[in-house]
Amino acid sequence: MQKYRVEITQTAESDITTVFHYIASDNEMAAVKWVAEIERQIDSLEQFPLRCPVIPESRELGKEYRHLIYGDYRTIFRVDDFHVVIMRVIHSAQLLSLKLFEK
Repeated sequence: MQKYRVEITQTAESDITTVFHYIASDNEMAAVKWVAEIERQIDSLEQFPLRCPVIPESRELGKEYRHLIYGDYRTIFRVDDFHVVIMRVIHSAQLLSLKLFEK
């Protein structure tokens, strides 16, 4: 079985750090748990990333993006051949636009 190579953009890394600090300001253990689950979900993309739904905004963004959801947060990624690129980890209430994506 072919494994996908998973890459996390600097923007997505920054998103994770920002959310961690936000959650940790109220509950550090919850923040640690949140990061562990996000990392587990990202690691799971090495196999079958196409199992994840295409995001509704893909048509407007002009490219096919998919997402994983954990609680109120979306991990948004794209798949190119056997390469998965994690673009953003954002709150689900946040509207998407091209400005949110790292080039």
